[in-house]
Amino acid sequence: MTSFTQTNRIKIGIRPTIDGRRMGVRESLEEQTMRMAKSVVDLLQTHIHYTDGSFVECVIADSCIGGVAEAAACADKFKRENVGLTITVTPCWCYGSETIDMDPHMPKAIWGFNGTERPGAVYLAAALAGHSQLGLPAFSIYGTEVQEANDTNIPEDVKEKLLRFARAGLTVATLRGKSYLSIGSVSMGIASSIVNQQFFQEYLGMRNEYVDMTEIKRRLDRKIYDQEEVDLALSWVKQYCQEGIDVNSQENQRTPEERAELWENVVKMSIITRDLMVGNPKLAKLNFAEEALGHNAIAAGFQGQRHWTDHLPNGDFMEAMLNSTYDWNGVRPPYILATENDSLNAVCMLFGNQLTGQAQIFADVRTYWSPESVERVTGWKPESGFIHLINSGSAALDGTGQHKDANGNPTIKPAWEVTEEDGKRCLAHTRWCPAVHEYFRGGGLSSQFLTQGGMPFTMHRINLIKGLGPVLQIAEGWSIDLPEQVHDILNKRTNETWPTTWFVPRLTGKGAFTDVYSVMANWGANHCVATYGHVGADLITLASMLRIPVCMHNIEERNIFRPSAWNGFGQDKEGQDYRACQNFGPLYK
Repeated sequence: MTSFTQTNRIKIGIRPTIDGRRMGVRESLEEQTMRMAKSVVDLLQTHIHYTDGSFVECVIADSCIGGVAEAAACADKFKRENVGLTITVTPCWCYGSETIDMDPHMPKAIWGFNGTERPGAVYLAAALAGHSQLGLPAFSIYGTEVQEANDTNIPEDVKEKLLRFARAGLTVATLRGKSYLSIGSVSMGIASSIVNQQFFQEYLGMRNEYVDMTEIKRRLDRKIYDQEEVDLALSWVKQYCQEGIDVNSQENQRTPEERAELWENVVKMSIITRDLMVGNPKLAKLNFAEEALGHNAIAAGFQGQRHWTDHLPNGDFMEAMLNSTYDWNGVRPPYILATENDSLNAVCMLFGNQLTGQAQIFADVRTYWSPESVERVTGWKPESGFIHLINSGSAALDGTGQHKDANGNPTIKPAWEVTEEDGKRCLAHTRWCPAVHEYFRGGGLSSQFLTQGGMPFTMHRINLIKGLGPVLQIAEGWSIDLPEQVHDILNKRTNETWPTTWFVPRLTGKGAFTDVYSVMANWGANHCVATYGHVGADLITLASMLRIPVCMHNIEERNIFRPSAWNGFGQDKEGQDYRACQNFGPLYK
C-alpha cells in the first residue's frame, strides 16, 4: 500500500527575512541571511523523517523577504509547494509585521541570530510581538551564546528547538485534511468511542468517516479482497504465527478445522480493514472501483465489542498486525488502528507514530501494584510499585522489544530502520492465543507477549472534559523486568493471553508524580498509549500548536517549548498553557 507521505508530501518552508533598506544595508546582509536559511535546510533534511523513512523536503523563499511584497510572493510559492509549517530566519533587524507569516493554520517559528553586528534578537522580539498581537502564536528560537557574523554553525540549543518544532509542526500539517475512520460505533459505553467530531475538525483539522461493521462482513461474504494477498498471508501465518495456550473449557475450544477457518477470517479482516482505510487499486480490477478508493484514513478504530464479537471473530489479530511494522508484505509503516474504537487513544497513537516513525503500544491502564501487594501475592518485594499495562487488541508486536540496537539492547525502531529479522524476532516472541470465550463468544486470536524491561517509554493520553475541551496527560518512565515466577503469578490474576508491559513512571515527588500510585490515580481514562523513548517534550510542543493544554506531565521545565505568546499569560507554566489555549482557541475553529 502507498503511504500518505509518498502521495502528498508536506514540506517545511524556510523564510529568510532581511532589512529592506537598499543602497548598502540589505546588500550587506543578503549572503549571511540566505546562508542561515540553507543551514536550517541542511539540518532538517538530514534529521527529520517522514513516516516512510525518507527525509523531509524543505522549500526556501525565492529571495530574502524585506517587505510585504516579498512576503506575499513567498506565501504564494509555499502554497504551490504544499508547505505545512514555516521557519523564519534572520541575523538582523527586519520590518516586523510586514515580513511575518500570516497563515493562521501554519505552525511557525522564528530563529533570530544571536550576534552583535546586527540586531537579530531585536527583530525576533518585534516579530513575536506582532504575532502575539495578531493572534498568530509563534515559537521563539534564540541561542544562548553570541556567535560571530560569519559563523555558519547552528548551536546545539538552537538545533534542539529547530528539530523539536519541525517534528511537531510536521505532525500538525500531516494530520490536516486526513480522516479518522470509525468502523462501528460505541464499544461497551466507552466514552472515547463516542467519536467527537468537533474535536477532530476544530483541533486536528481532520474529517470523520464512518462505516458500519457489517461492511467488513459484506466484504468477507462477497469476496471483496485480493485473494492472492490472502493466500500469501495465510502461508506466512502458517510459517511465523505460533499458537499459544487455550484457557477455554473443553466445550468452548475449537476443532482444528474451526481454527483454520478462524485464521482465514482474521487474516481477511486485516486486509479488508486496511483497504477500508487507505484503499487498494487491486479492488478496481475486481470491478469494485468505489471500494478501491478507501477513506483517506490516517487512523481508524474498530468497535468490535460487543455487536461484532458476540457472534464473529474479534479484531485482536487485525489490530495487532496492522499496528506493527512487519507482516506478509514485509517491513512497512504501521497502520494506526485503535481497539474498541477508542478515537482518543487513536489520536495519541497517531501523535506517537508521527513524531517517531515507530509502532505504538495501545494498552489498558489495568492495575497498580504496590510493593506490599506484590509481596503478599508472590513473596517477593520490588523496590517500587509499578503499573500493569495490558489490553487484548492494538498493541503492536514491536512492543516485545525484540528490535535490537547496535549494542544488542531492546528497542523499538522507527519503521524505516526495522529489518525482516527484527520482525521475525517479534513474531517468535509472540503467541496467538484463542480468545477467552466469556469475553469473545465469536472467537478470535489474541497476541500474547511480554515487553522487555529497561526500555524508556512515554505513556500519554488525551481526554475530553466538558466545558474545557481536550487535555493531554504525559508520564515518562521505563518498562521493567520482573522475576519470571512473579510475572507468571501476577499475569495469571488477569488475562494471561494478552500482551503485558510492566511500567514505572519517573517520579518528581510532587502532585501526580508523588509516587507510582498517584500516577495511576490521576490517569483520566481506562486506556493509554506507550511510545518508545522519552518524547514528552515533543508532545508538549505539539499540544501547544493544537491548543490542547497539558494537565499532567513529568517533563523538566527547561525542556518545555511553547509559543512565546504563552509568556503573556502569567508566570506558572501550567496556568500559562491553560489560559493561552483557552484564549486562542482550537487551531481550525
